[in-house]
Formats: sequence, structure tokens, C-alpha cells
Amino acid sequence: MPRMLDVSDEVRAEIGDEEANRLLAGENAPGSYDCTSCRTPGDSEHERTSTVLFIGDETAVLAFAHATCLPSQIVQVTEEQLQGAVRSISGDSADMDPGNKVAPEQAVLGVTSGLVLIAGELHPALVVEPTSPIVRPGATGLGDDFLPLLIEQGFMPLSELSEVPPVQHGWSVLLAMGQLHAVLQPSANGGQPVAWWQAHQPLQVTEGWRAAANKHQQVLMFAAPVGSIGRQPREDLLRDALDKAAANGKLVGAALPLAGT
Repeated sequence: MPRMLDVSDEVRAEIGDEEANRLLAGENAPGSYDCTSCRTPGDSEHERTSTVLFIGDETAVLAFAHATCLPSQIVQVTEEQLQGAVRSISGDSADMDPGNKVAPEQAVLGVTSGLVLIAGELHPALVVEPTSPIVRPGATGLGDDFLPLLIEQGFMPLSELSEVPPVQHGWSVLLAMGQLHAVLQPSANGGQPVAWWQAHQPLQVTEGWRAAANKHQQVLMFAAPVGSIGRQPREDLLRDALDKAAANGKLVGAALPLAGT
């Protein structure tokens, strides 16, 4: 049975037309899978699914993700990280071999768009949650520094979503041709802004989201550590998850000016 698979041009170029066509025909693609982004079950027979190709130094692994979590793309990782991911996917326990030190998985930033009601008004929002803990560059521990790093950049810790967070000057959300392309941050040398997050393929947003972004000329960005929000299929559930993360001290946010239309 044909699968509802998205195979990007870069993934197709890497795996070849024959393999890509077999996937699309359902010969090699799994019906059900665990999303490589949010880790919850997916079904390529009934929902749009992205093919994500992890490429190490010597090995490549094809994984699957909800199209709402990640676009089809190639992710470059170290060979160590890739072997760790393979063990994670296959369910092998690293504890079986005490000498087997699994490197942390390469974190991917999952970005969800939705409308959030604050003080009686709908605001366009992006919710950012990594797929694994983010450690400070150079750190050797296994902690999660995602929120401290953002707070150092000027994002505000939020205990509730009762008012719009302050504007984060220098940052912006890039919309072009009505699609979401990137979150930009100031350049370290004072030049042109650089991408803090960039979509491998422009992400579609709803008409309502785009209209709200054009009205406010800004987008609210909320960020939470891995496991705090999850993939929420409806905006009311997304709001519930945001409220819970805020109450647990696991949410930061800012208003980012809109770049583009």
C-alpha cells in the first residue's frame, strides 16, 4: 500500500531514485514507526511522514518522523552519535556492556506553530523543543542547558502565560512567501543576523497564524526542554502543555519581530 511519505530532493539524491520509489510504493517503508523527533508513534499509511536520513562518517540510517515535527532532510552526525541512535532505535540497552559509552544523540530542534490566546487576543506562536538534552558547548556532563543558554540570550522565564513576553530585540522570525523559513539571532560580530534555527524546507503555517503575525508584526517564541511539551495535535492541547511547562518552571519566551510577510 502506498505510504504518505515526504522524500526531499536531498534525501532522494542520497538514497537514489530506485530506493526512494520503493519507499513511496510502501515496499521498504514501515507502516507504523516511532517519530525520530517527538518519539511518539506514527503511521505512514494514514498521516504525512518525513524521511530523515542521518549520515555519519561511515554509516547512514534512514528514520521517519511526523511531517508536522520535521521536514524530510539530511542530518549530519558523528559516527559515534549515529551508533548510539541505532542502539536507541533498536532498543538495545547500553547498560549490557559497561564499556559501551553511548554519545548523546544529535539534538534536533522541533518547532511547532500555533495560535495562543493571551489576555483575550490570539497571538502567533512558535514552540521550540529539542529532541534530546542540549549541553553547553565544551561541557562534559549530561545535564540540560537549553533554557539557561536562552535566558543568557535574553529570553524570559515564564511562570504563566498571562501576558505577552517582552520583545527580544535583534532576533526575528523570517516569513517569506507566507511560509516559515527561520528564526534569526544577532551575529556575534555585529553583521547580518544569522539563523538560530532554519527550516530545511519552508514550513507551512495556517492562514489564521499568518494573519495574526501580520497584525501584530511579531511572533511569540516559547522554548522548553526535551519532554516538556511533546507533539500536540490540537492548539488547545498545546496550550495546556505550555501552561504545565510554565507552572513547572520549564518555559522561557520572548516576542520576536516579524521579518518578511
